[in-house]
Amino acid sequence: MQLSHILEIERKELTLFFTTPIGYLFLGLYLLATLFVFFWVETFFARNIADVAPMFAWLPVSLIFLTSALTMRMWSEERRAGTLEFVATLPVSSWDFVLGKFFACWSLLGVALLLTLPLPITVSLLGDLDWGPVFAGYVAAMLLGASYIAIGLFVSAGTNSQIVSLIGSALICGVFYLLGSSTIAELFGGNVRDTLTAVGSGARFESITRGVLDVRDLYFYGSIAAVFLALNVYRLERGRWASDGDAQHHRKWHLGTGLLVLNLLLANVWLSQVNALRFDMTEGRIYSISDATRSYLRELREPLLIRGFFSEKTHPLLAPLVPQLKNLLEEYEVAGAGQVRVEIVDPAADPEIENEANTKYGIRSVPFQVQDRHQASLVNSYLDVLIQYGDEYEVLGFRDLIEVKVLGEADLDIRLKNPEFDVTRSIKRVLYGFQGGSSVFENIVDPVQFVGYVSDDALLPLPLVELKQALNEALRNLQEQGGSKFSSQVIDPAAGDGQLQTEIAERFGFQPMAASLFDENTFYFYLTLQQGDTVVQVGIPEALTAEAVQRNVEEGLKRFAAGLLRRVVLAAPQSPPPYMQQQGMPRGNDYTQLQGALEADFEVTLDDLSGGSVDADLVMVVDPSNFTEQQVFALDQYLMKGGTVVVASGAFGIQFAQTGFSATPRQSGLDAWLAHHGVTVGANLVMDPQNAAFPVPVTRQVGGFSFQDLVMLDYPYFVDIRDAGLGEDLPVLAGIGQITMSWASPLEIADDTGVERFDLLRSSAGSWLSSSADVSPQVGEDGLSPFEPQGTPTSQLLGVALQGQFSSYFAGQQSPLLRENELKGNEDDPAADPTEAESDAATDTDGTDLGTVSSVIEKSPESARLLVFGSNDFLADQILQMIGSSEGVLYANSLQMMTNVVDWAVEDQALISIRSRGHFNRTLPGMTVDEQSTVEYINYALALLGVGLVLVLFRVLVARRKARQQQWLTQGAMGGQA
Repeated sequence: MQLSHILEIERKELTLFFTTPIGYLFLGLYLLATLFVFFWVETFFARNIADVAPMFAWLPVSLIFLTSALTMRMWSEERRAGTLEFVATLPVSSWDFVLGKFFACWSLLGVALLLTLPLPITVSLLGDLDWGPVFAGYVAAMLLGASYIAIGLFVSAGTNSQIVSLIGSALICGVFYLLGSSTIAELFGGNVRDTLTAVGSGARFESITRGVLDVRDLYFYGSIAAVFLALNVYRLERGRWASDGDAQHHRKWHLGTGLLVLNLLLANVWLSQVNALRFDMTEGRIYSISDATRSYLRELREPLLIRGFFSEKTHPLLAPLVPQLKNLLEEYEVAGAGQVRVEIVDPAADPEIENEANTKYGIRSVPFQVQDRHQASLVNSYLDVLIQYGDEYEVLGFRDLIEVKVLGEADLDIRLKNPEFDVTRSIKRVLYGFQGGSSVFENIVDPVQFVGYVSDDALLPLPLVELKQALNEALRNLQEQGGSKFSSQVIDPAAGDGQLQTEIAERFGFQPMAASLFDENTFYFYLTLQQGDTVVQVGIPEALTAEAVQRNVEEGLKRFAAGLLRRVVLAAPQSPPPYMQQQGMPRGNDYTQLQGALEADFEVTLDDLSGGSVDADLVMVVDPSNFTEQQVFALDQYLMKGGTVVVASGAFGIQFAQTGFSATPRQSGLDAWLAHHGVTVGANLVMDPQNAAFPVPVTRQVGGFSFQDLVMLDYPYFVDIRDAGLGEDLPVLAGIGQITMSWASPLEIADDTGVERFDLLRSSAGSWLSSSADVSPQVGEDGLSPFEPQGTPTSQLLGVALQGQFSSYFAGQQSPLLRENELKGNEDDPAADPTEAESDAATDTDGTDLGTVSSVIEKSPESARLLVFGSNDFLADQILQMIGSSEGVLYANSLQMMTNVVDWAVEDQALISIRSRGHFNRTLPGMTVDEQSTVEYINYALALLGVGLVLVLFRVLVARRKARQQQWLTQGAMGGQA
């Protein structure tokens, strides 16, 4: 082979392609088709994710036709024109010809892909694009294209018809793609499915376009290209041989080509065992083990078991996720340096393992409707991960591991949510739980009593009679372990005069149970753990065994153990009971999503702070209303003790009703206290042209039927904070590219606070203020938003963090708790001396009733922190669902920010770096229909402009080449005359 020959052949083929208009028409049609698929078929703007995954998703299919069209004339035209025989007589090797034509087609493919580059550039200008998957996607496209081109050249070399070459190439490449597609692979099971996935082009392409460059995938495409190029050379060489030629020479070609092809293919088998040669190109390395994970793995002192329970047969949408999980878990084993053992099992294939999963770990299969080549059936499938360290373990089910985005009525995008974070968080919990002691009782200080409210056996269903016996066995085991720290009793609520039934109904809300809707037999089976005023209810386990009952009780006991979880006190309003709502009482906001997000990492206690004191690692006050002096005192003194207080409070609250909603002024009761610390919540609402849309249901009539559509309206009250509006000084916003603040009020910070200030959230420079209570979505006759800026638009502060030494709001005053006690004493004895009442309350020495003891701490240490967010509602369930409805997911960025706040406050920031990594959190900014159309048309124009630039560049190069040739001819003529 000679490089000069290869380059000259490549230049010749490129010149032939660009000399005719067909080449440019071909490029233009390819680009327009790609853009049409991106904007229309994959509905880029409705999808609302700042990535170019839809473009790469179609490339394995579109490249089949692109490369087949590029290669169909390369050899078939030589055969048809009779020039192939002439080529065979030239003193140029077959490898030179084959590689020259291959690089010519590959260069053309590179030009076509290069002309699509304005698309990711446009997306990066609109949103926070991760360029890692984009780069990996182009690498994957070039490598997949190389294998397709090699196949196309091989087919073209065997026919003199371009049409036959086109059809043959498309057919072989199509089979190559379909073999690994989920449609075909899921028709088989076990090793056959894995083999088909490994040899198909689609699965490996998807792996690379995720942003992971795996040497195994790269080599696979390279080996396929090399195999078919070798076969192409072999086919051309055979055309040179005479029928009575050198048989020994022919045998050498047969043997050499066969060995080369065999070695190229077998190397894939050898490389399949290599897991370390992979490069995560994504921002934040979301598919690789992070330093945060490695820090926890270095703390291991005993082997950690990670067991993946993955069924061979599962739902087609979940099947592609299993290899990703397996690869990640294998990385844990490598990073664990011998301290991590990873096992991948199929419970359905081993009854013993399935029984252990069900009874010991509470892992249950999930039924899915699947369809194969024989029938549609219901399959019980497992997709669970067990993390076990010593006797501590946690289980991650498929609901914990996956994230679903609804794209349409029958179109779902299912991906792994954030698997490294989920697994690492579980490792942290079991690690700290085990290191806290071999028994949960070693971390319990005060005795805990188990109280079971269980009916007589005669009233219980038979399974619960057996569970009651298992309960007694579990309690005996726990009493042996806990000693004086654990006691138990099982009471029949119906015994005696029935007073206990009334008491537990009033205290806990326990009502009689029934086995079915129409079963007249009712009974009690409530299990509780009690320590003072704290009561934890223990659920009935799915597996009715003593092990399962004991495991549930131990999980409840961890709530009373010290040092296992950080404790967060959440003060948030609770919705009234349903019967009160039926009587006209407004429902109010719910904060179950916030509570659930915090409970995943911390121990959460709901407390309205009315007791006047609080003990926790962090206090979070959300949507406060009419706080009393005692509640303010609890916050103030907690801050004075060096704690962290988070307040989410705005000037307006939103009242929802069936007919709509309205904004009403909200008296939080915290305004004076916040102002004392230098924070003033403005009596306005911030409106921003950079906003999230508001979903409004619209009913339309079609043919006598009513259909309800969800129309997204421009809504400036949903402030969309991005880029410069997100503070970078603190890690609480790490990995979070966007926050939506609903009905937010501006914050003003005094200059003389004496503490350090960190701006967390700011609206855009085009935002303005409104004091109107009419916050209903509006649309003008032209279909556009009638909201117009008022006053001078400017950026508004919506979230701030203050840290340093604070002074007490109650400095120099008497404790409100003592005043409350004094008032109570005066109510009991109007003639009593207030001074004596206070003295008695503080100095009672009879040991039976010490009374109230309180004082005012006037200054805080430097570690005290106060975080304020100017919105009452942005963490409410209703708002999170409302904002996420436009994207088909639950909006979780606000929740992630609050969990980051807790981690930062308790000085445990390891998980912050990986908590917010996800696929669906890189959203697009709010755009009008006209703006979206403009972006689309600009990309069409750029595509055509790119084709025009290629035309101009080619003409310039041709002109330069002609000029050089003319110069050589002139110099040669002058030399001849001389």
